[in-house]
Amino acid sequence: MRWLAAGLALMLAGAATVVALDRAYPPNLARVEAVGTEVLDRQGRLLAVLPAPVGVWRLRTEPSAVSRPFLQLLVRTEDRRFAWHPGVDPLAIVRAAAQLVRHGRVVSGGSTLAMQAARLLEPRPRTLRSKFIEAARALQLQWHHGREGVLGIWLTLAPFGGNLEGVQAGARAWFGTSAAALDPAQAALLVALPRRPERLRPDRFAAGAERLRDRVLAEATGVPVPTERISFPRHAAVALAGLPTSPGAKLRTTLDLPLQVALQRLAAERLVALPGSVSVALLVVDAQSREIRAAVSGSGSLDLTRAVRSPGSALKPMLYALAFEAGMARPDTPLMDLPRHFGGYAPENYLRGHAGRVSAADALRRSLNLPAVALLNDVGPLRFAEALRAAGAKPRLPQGTDPSLPLALGGVGITMRELAALYAGLAAGGGGAPTLVPAGPRRVVPPSEAQRLVAEILTQPFPEGGPSGVAWKTGTSWGGRDAWAAGFDRTHVAVAWVGRPDGTPIPGATGRGLALPLLARVFEHLPPAPRALPAPLRLAASTAPESGLRLLFPPPGAVLASGGQVVLRAMGGRRPLTFMVDGAPVPGAPARREAGWAPTSPGFYTVTVLDADGLVARAPVRIQ
Repeated sequence: MRWLAAGLALMLAGAATVVALDRAYPPNLARVEAVGTEVLDRQGRLLAVLPAPVGVWRLRTEPSAVSRPFLQLLVRTEDRRFAWHPGVDPLAIVRAAAQLVRHGRVVSGGSTLAMQAARLLEPRPRTLRSKFIEAARALQLQWHHGREGVLGIWLTLAPFGGNLEGVQAGARAWFGTSAAALDPAQAALLVALPRRPERLRPDRFAAGAERLRDRVLAEATGVPVPTERISFPRHAAVALAGLPTSPGAKLRTTLDLPLQVALQRLAAERLVALPGSVSVALLVVDAQSREIRAAVSGSGSLDLTRAVRSPGSALKPMLYALAFEAGMARPDTPLMDLPRHFGGYAPENYLRGHAGRVSAADALRRSLNLPAVALLNDVGPLRFAEALRAAGAKPRLPQGTDPSLPLALGGVGITMRELAALYAGLAAGGGGAPTLVPAGPRRVVPPSEAQRLVAEILTQPFPEGGPSGVAWKTGTSWGGRDAWAAGFDRTHVAVAWVGRPDGTPIPGATGRGLALPLLARVFEHLPPAPRALPAPLRLAASTAPESGLRLLFPPPGAVLASGGQVVLRAMGGRRPLTFMVDGAPVPGAPARREAGWAPTSPGFYTVTVLDADGLVARAPVRIQ
């Protein structure tokens, strides 16, 4: 009994020592945790691979993500009794020792997969002392992480030549496939490579790699080994650069891999025909969810979808929508395209000519400048700038300046993503910036009647051919620095930009000439979702100003102080006259053609007067 008690005490002391050592010297898992990131598209397809922080192509690989032929060959070749030993194989160690005595040299090392995993975690010189440490670590690893955990460490850290580590990286670099899709011949090569990764690199030592592969497979396949590495995918790398990532994460994005690849190819083809240092950027956004489906960011390292540029006339649709919303115009309203001075500002059309009397719809389609500036003068630049912000854009003005009439012609800076958000509002209503990562369900707000009318106006055939049923608008910034085309169908919004990233002009560049044909090609790559073509539009009858009815006070765009009463005055028209503010009647004095209005709070208002024949005159004002 005394010997039994002493033995039990010794066993307990030994167990306590093992537990204490285990706690004092936990395995260092830093290497297996320092892995790269796989970026996936919306369907889980691989878009890009970002290397580990140390510049090594190392991707986390779990046993469940590896083909069955690979795992079977690995265990058969490296650790036949992996299924039952505790991390160290006593039979393999006895065999290795016997071979050492018999041959006077190491014939087999007796290393299990757990011991190899320990060596991969903490590389050491190949000495007898290192073997003992690896054995202890192997027991520790298998105790804490089990067989699946040990396999995961080996599969993540095994070397495959150069800066390749892990089966997932090896499969991508040598075969262009995932570890889950390895066939037996591919699996056999990747099982063989970690034995001597630099002496068996197939791009340098193809014959030796092929021999060892066939030996692992136990047959000669006749299939040649790869002789060069395949680059890791880097689709949309510039656009993805700003996304938050964590080592080992699989980042799911909203991009669509086939569409992304197709548009990258389209941009590359178009660049060949463009002058030097010119770039192309393309963006496709789901109109409802605002999820980005493709983002091509030029040929350099600058994300041109986030660059602040002048949109030119591409902002005009939003201005017309605001004017329609305020009741200042409708598609058939006649507008005058004639020379006009707005204080010291005298805009001109791009081609210098003038169209005379045109409908608002035609003025927008033809991108006439004078009617747009006149509308902005009525709407008010500050009100328009605030509407752009509410719709998802952030108009950048020169420091110390307020919004002014050049805003109608693109005298402001916005980004491609913001422009896409504005057009998504016309296409599907609502607001919100485009996103590259899934943002969950979005509240559906249908487009307003004014947005719907503008969308109808813009739905027209592409002049050089392309899909039908697309609403589109072009824009050209001053000096031909930016050529834009933006459009939408029932499902997607697309924006195309051509220009030089440094902002230098491209002589003769226009949105219609450079960007619009590119936009048509983009829609050829999208699933058809045509909008209905609008019915022919007739010019409306004479407007109130042409018949003599107009507001004398306040004038359009007036800024009035709050407090007290504002006297509204009109002239012309047939009495009785009716005055309204934002659609609410204001008691007036018919004999004097005026009314008194007491604003209740600061803000934007629309003052309206109607005569007995239904003629209308309006003026937007702001109360400070």
